[in-house]
Amino acid sequence: SAISKNSLKTSLLQLECHFTWTLLKQHVSLEALEETIVDHIKFVTESNIIDYNILSYVCHLKNANEEALRSLKKAEEAVQKHHPGEIARRSLVTWGNYAWIYYHMQRYEEAQTYVSKVENSCKMLSSTADGKIQLPEIYAEQGWASLRFGNNYFERAKNCFENALKSEPDNPDFNAGYAIAMYRLENLSERYCEEKRPCLEALKRALELNPKNTTIMALLALELQRLKRVDEGERYIEEALQITPDFPVFLRYAANFYRRNGEVDKAVEILKKTLALTPKSVFLHHQLGLCYRFKILQLKKTRYTPREEVENLIQLAIFHLKTVIDKKPTFISAHSDLASIYALGKRYEEAEEIFQEVLQRNNLFCGEKQEIYFNYGNFQHFHMNSESKAIKYYIEGLKMEKDSYGRKKCREAVETLLKRKIESGLGDATDIGMLGLVHNLNGEKQKAIECYKKAIALDPSNEEYQNALFELQLSI
Repeated sequence: SAISKNSLKTSLLQLECHFTWTLLKQHVSLEALEETIVDHIKFVTESNIIDYNILSYVCHLKNANEEALRSLKKAEEAVQKHHPGEIARRSLVTWGNYAWIYYHMQRYEEAQTYVSKVENSCKMLSSTADGKIQLPEIYAEQGWASLRFGNNYFERAKNCFENALKSEPDNPDFNAGYAIAMYRLENLSERYCEEKRPCLEALKRALELNPKNTTIMALLALELQRLKRVDEGERYIEEALQITPDFPVFLRYAANFYRRNGEVDKAVEILKKTLALTPKSVFLHHQLGLCYRFKILQLKKTRYTPREEVENLIQLAIFHLKTVIDKKPTFISAHSDLASIYALGKRYEEAEEIFQEVLQRNNLFCGEKQEIYFNYGNFQHFHMNSESKAIKYYIEGLKMEKDSYGRKKCREAVETLLKRKIESGLGDATDIGMLGLVHNLNGEKQKAIECYKKAIALDPSNEEYQNALFELQLSI
């Protein structure tokens, strides 16, 4: 009946599970996410319960509810195997997901059964009169789910693990999750020029509690590398290679470490080995594409470029990067990477097409869009030999006020271009006016005023410069 359906909905919204954690599918590529989780299940048995729970939610998002139920069945089996003494406590999220999936399948009776199961268990486990319960492992599970759903959720993941740690500050798993969230937030804040969030201490603490966790070792090594403590980082990578020589999650970070160190052949060797273990991993295809691009650029610098070898590497890079953007269209920087390979292979139309498709999207982060403007400006400048178009796109990136790595790159590129032109005597009023605009967008008002005055001296009838100068003088 309608009444029970409404009251059922109210109860469902009270549950703590993936369906109430607002994890939105527009932020992920479901296919790539599903493959990541399936790979993880294969190689990490300790977290199977958590993996099967999120897999059920991902299956539901791609309208495969029967498959979702099969995942939950496997989660239940894992609970019985690993936590036979705490079945209720360890099944709350699983049962919550069951209730929601049955509700979506319009099997309301079964949904109600699972809602009651959760409510009764909470009363049993709870010390408060209202039966409300806040279990640290449920916070942690929300944290792991948030990490899986990408950049938008890293802040939330950190908060979830912080909540879990309040009750169990020495829990190895919660500390690992917290450290991973901090590591990813620091990488983001670096790209988007927000305040630094040092994660070194969190990683060290997590490793103390998880001395054999090679994922944490690898992230610690990458962090030390970022801090220019490369040798120290490399010792962790070498130690971890002894502990888990065949663990894909670790190996992909190890490859990343060697690639950033310029040891590209070593990286390629590890990546190929890992791809044999998890052939669908988007991360691995992307890293291989980057390695091949590095090799192409190296060979193009040599005196007698081996044409055939370069052509072969271009084909390989295109294959791997196309795989990435097909599987994960939300991976924005991979589009720029692919476009740059097409440009290196003089396939300009294909490069242009990729840039246009991404520039027309309206759901990009500010920082992502600024990076695209920067890369597209470079494409116009270095491959299409159009300085004027390059300047236009660098300035588009600058016009977006939010600070980021991409915006900084746009600023440096456009200033260098304009100053070189002006100092060589080839610059006209337009170039000087443009430089005025650039200074103005950077908040350098005095420099902007000087440029506009020079531009007006060269082109006295230009109203645009006069208006800009007038507004600037008013604002000081």
